[in-house]
Amino acid sequence: MAKSKRHDSGDSERRVYLISAGAALAAGASPEEMGFKAYNLARMAAVGMPVPAAFVLSTAFCRDYYAQKCALAEGFRDLLRGNLRELERLSGLSFGGERRPLLVSVRSGAAVSMPGMLDTVLNVGLNDVTVAGLVRMTGNPRLAWDSYRRLIQSFAEVVQGAKPDAFDAARARALKAARLASASELDFIALRELAGEYLEIYRELTGEGFPQAPQDQLTAATEAVLRSWSGKKALEYRRLHHLRAAAGTAVCVQTMVFGNSGGTSGSGVAFTRDPANGENALYMDFLFNAQGDDVVSGRQELGDRGQIGALLPQVAQQIDALRQRLEAEFGDLQEFEFTVQNGQLYMLQTRNGKRTPLAAMRIAVEMVAEGLLEPAAGLKRLEGYKLQSILTESIRAKDGQTPLARAVPAGVGVAVGEIALDSETARRRTASGKAVILVREDTSTDDVGGIARAAGILTARGGRTAHAAVVARQMGKVCLVGCRELTIDLARRSCSIGGKPLREGQVISLDGGAGEIFQGAVDIVRAKPERELAAVASWRAQSPPSRRAHSRR
Repeated sequence: MAKSKRHDSGDSERRVYLISAGAALAAGASPEEMGFKAYNLARMAAVGMPVPAAFVLSTAFCRDYYAQKCALAEGFRDLLRGNLRELERLSGLSFGGERRPLLVSVRSGAAVSMPGMLDTVLNVGLNDVTVAGLVRMTGNPRLAWDSYRRLIQSFAEVVQGAKPDAFDAARARALKAARLASASELDFIALRELAGEYLEIYRELTGEGFPQAPQDQLTAATEAVLRSWSGKKALEYRRLHHLRAAAGTAVCVQTMVFGNSGGTSGSGVAFTRDPANGENALYMDFLFNAQGDDVVSGRQELGDRGQIGALLPQVAQQIDALRQRLEAEFGDLQEFEFTVQNGQLYMLQTRNGKRTPLAAMRIAVEMVAEGLLEPAAGLKRLEGYKLQSILTESIRAKDGQTPLARAVPAGVGVAVGEIALDSETARRRTASGKAVILVREDTSTDDVGGIARAAGILTARGGRTAHAAVVARQMGKVCLVGCRELTIDLARRSCSIGGKPLREGQVISLDGGAGEIFQGAVDIVRAKPERELAAVASWRAQSPPSRRAHSRR
C-alpha cells in the first residue's frame, strides 16, 4: 500500500508520500499537496504502469522553507535518510553503497504544470567510490562514467548556479580529439577523463570540491529544487500565466533508471496526440543512449525519433498501448516522459499536454466523436477559447520566393518578423512596435520572456518536445526547431540560413506547417476550421439554454 507520513511543524503539516508499483493512492493525496507530477506518477503506478519507486515531500515543505527565510527545518536530513530506506528496501540497493549503489533523481513538481521552469538533478549518489560500484553492479563502465560527469555538471549549474560554458567547452574538446559528433559516442575511457576534468572545472567555478558524501548531495539538490520556485524563469512564467506564488513545489526523490545504458536504451517525450494541430497520432521525440535532460533541454539534435519502432519494436508497441491507456485514465491529451533501460520501459511523468487553440478544438471534437468525452464536457474544455478567431495559416510564396531552409515544425501558423538574436533584443524591439523572430542556437526555458514577446522562434538544435518548445506552443507561437542549416554569429550580430547571410533586424518568415524559412515577408492564406466549428455548434444546439449562453465564445 502507498504510505503517507505526517510531520507537523508550527502551523503547517508536512507529508511524505511513497510511490511504488501497484500501490493505491494514499488517503487524502491531492495535486495541491503532491504536485501534479508526483500525483500523476502515483496514479500511473496505481493502475499498473511501470513507474520507478519514489518518495515525495509535499508542497508544505516548500512553504515552510520560505517561511523560515530559505532555511531547511531541523531534522530535514534525517527525514530524507529515513525515506531513502524505503527506496533501498524496494530496490535492493544501498544509497552510498560501494557495491550496489542506489542513485536517485531529485525532481520538482508544482500543483500547476510549469514545463521546464523548475529544477531537477539526476544521478544523485555518485561519487569517486560509488562510480566504481556502479561499474561492478552493471558491468557497464560507460554508463557509470557518463552518469558521473552529468551529475558533476548538473550539480554545478543547479545547486551552485554556475554557467555551463566551461563544461560544454571541455566536452567539445573531448569530441574533437576523438573525432566524434556526439557525447553518446564517447567510450568509457574518454568519459572517465572527462569526468576528471569536470571535477577540476567544478572546483575552479565554485571554489570547493565536488561533494563526495551522497547524503550531502541529496540535501543540497533538494534545497536547490525548493529554491528554484523563486528562480527568475519560474517567476516570469507565473507572471505570464497569472499563477499564484503561495502554493510552492513538491520534491520527488525517485529511483534512477538509465536511458544512457547503451544501444537498447534511451529517453523520450511524447504527446498522445499532435499538440500543434490536434491530429490523433503519437507525437514523439526519442534519443537513444541518452538521459531525459538531453531531450527536454533543447540543447541536443534529436535525430533518432523515427528509429525506435525499427530497433525496439516491442517498446514501440508498449508506448502505443500506453498512449491509449493514458487518455482513458486521464481523459485528455497527455504529454508523457519515459526512459528505456536495456529494452525495459519506465514512465517518469504524464500531464495534460499544452496545445494550440487549433489543436484544442480538434482534440475536443474528435474525443467526443470517439466517446471519450460527452458534448457538454467538450464545451467545458473549450471555455476561454475564442473559437471564431481560430484560423489555419499557410504561406503563399511571392514570385521568385523559395525557402532558404527547412526545420522541424513545433507549432502551427505563419510568423513574419525581424531577426532578434537574444531575448533582450526581442523585448526591446517589440517594445518599439516591431514583430520579431527569436533566432537561437537552442530552445531554452531561460528565454521564456523573449518567447512570450516574439512572433516566432527558430533554433538550430532541439526537438519538438523540448520544454521551451512546449511553452512556445502553449503561447500560440510559431516554432521551428533543429534547423541544421542555421548558424549564428553573436559577435557580429548576424546569422546564416541555408547559406544566406542575414543581419539582425532583417525580416524572415516561418511556416509552422511545412517547416520552411523564407527571407523577407510572405503572403499569408487564412481559413477557418469549418468542420470543428460545425461540430461545436451542434453541441451548443443540443445543450440547455443556460449552458449554451455560458459556453459561447
